[in-house]
Amino acid sequence: MAEAHLISREQWADEPGVWSGEFEGGAYGAGLSVIFFATDEIGFGPKLHCHPYPETFIVRLGRARFTVSDRSIDAEAGEIVVVPANAFSTEWLEE
Repeated sequence: MAEAHLISREQWADEPGVWSGEFEGGAYGAGLSVIFFATDEIGFGPKLHCHPYPETFIVRLGRARFTVSDRSIDAEAGEIVVVPANAFSTEWLEE
């Protein structure tokens, strides 16, 4: 039987009290990685990019705008956006 793992915040967080950091699940038998990101800077986000894997975003607070290929998606708290693998995208805080 596979072993369960508890990952402490100190193992993935960039700094205490901020939802920012990364968890690579491969070492624990999970076929996923999770990137935690938070900002209060309007208009802040990465440049247009793509990944060979799908990305899933959960908007926890406020609103965010996602550009996926040639489509613009406005999402708000409680909504989830899934960007397919190999799609060019960018995302930023809207308000």
